[in-house]
Amino acid sequence: MPILSDRWIREQARNHGMIEPFSEKQVREGVISYGLSSYGYDLRVSDEFKIFTNVNSAVIDPKNFDERSFVTVQADSVIVPPNSFALARSVEYFRIPRNVLTICVGKSTYARCGIIVNVTPFEPEWEGFVTLEISNTTPLPARVYANEGLCQILFFQGNEPCEVSYADRKGKYQKQQGIVLPRL
Repeated sequence: MPILSDRWIREQARNHGMIEPFSEKQVREGVISYGLSSYGYDLRVSDEFKIFTNVNSAVIDPKNFDERSFVTVQADSVIVPPNSFALARSVEYFRIPRNVLTICVGKSTYARCGIIVNVTPFEPEWEGFVTLEISNTTPLPARVYANEGLCQILFFQGNEPCEVSYADRKGKYQKQQGIVLPRL
């Protein structure tokens, strides 16, 4: 499964709306970089965050998620408490082609601060804003900046289109608009 280049990503974004809004070059001055890179795209985190808290002694249960498990924050930056977790969403909206799968990896600037980003693969024909999972693995509070780069998406092309895509399966996270919580 070959990794796709900046040329392919640019063409798909321009002609097929694969990434909107799309930044043709890496934006770096005064911000944590985002935009098109050699073999990927560095997406931005929006200003919407859900910070996990234990104030209400809720239990995290993916089959019965209690919304009292977090506080919602809209800000230019947010503090993720020590050894804690936050959800956010991407600024960019993605439309993945039928013969492509993506993998998301964290950016080194945040990784060197103990911030780990986990995002499941964008499956063929998935589309939506990305719900981002941000872990602060340190014993210190950590700041995350809105509208700046958070993680990098790598695009892989299959030898042929998949038989059944995420859209065909009517995936439960298809066309998500905001921060989407666990669903059954």
